[in-house]
Amino acid sequence: MSTSSSPFSGFAIDSAGLAKSAINSIRIGLGISGVLMLVIGIWMTFAPKSAITVFTWLLAFYLIIAGLIYLGMGIFARGISGGARALDLVLGVLFIVGSIVVFMNLQSSAVALAAFIGILVGILWIVEGIVSLATAGDAASKGWSIFFGILGILAGLVLLFSPIWGFTFLFIFTGISLIVFGIFQIVRAFTFGRGATTV
Repeated sequence: MSTSSSPFSGFAIDSAGLAKSAINSIRIGLGISGVLMLVIGIWMTFAPKSAITVFTWLLAFYLIIAGLIYLGMGIFARGISGGARALDLVLGVLFIVGSIVVFMNLQSSAVALAAFIGILVGILWIVEGIVSLATAGDAASKGWSIFFGILGILAGLVLLFSPIWGFTFLFIFTGISLIVFGIFQIVRAFTFGRGATTV
């Protein structure tokens, strides 16, 4: 049994007693996920514009698939009311029109998406900061609660006034995090199960 006191030990996989095939499968899974995180992280960090454009393209592709599904439900579904069928058809058309608009204007859609996400995250941070300040009196550490509340409000205001810059920063920060986690996963893939007694 593992005696690790790491804060992540509750999520760790204990290789003791695992079959060799199971250890190899976990190593492959860790390695593949690590490489994927590393590649996506490098792409997001060093080519954020192209990465955001591709993510916008994927969103447009999702919209067209969702639109076709709603249209199919509206046309072929049995046992639903006429109102529900009409709503499915309207949603399907709206999704498809939205996907066409995004496909025809990928660059401007990417900018609009970045601004939307930046504003949304800014609002969430402001609300979270206000909640943190409002509950500071009941917190175990009042000082830290007030500090994080003020920090959340200030960061949220920055995102509201500069949503695209803020989103770009968050996007690149996420890319750097993926690089770090990817390297960590690759190292785990090589070290997992060493010295384990297999069954």
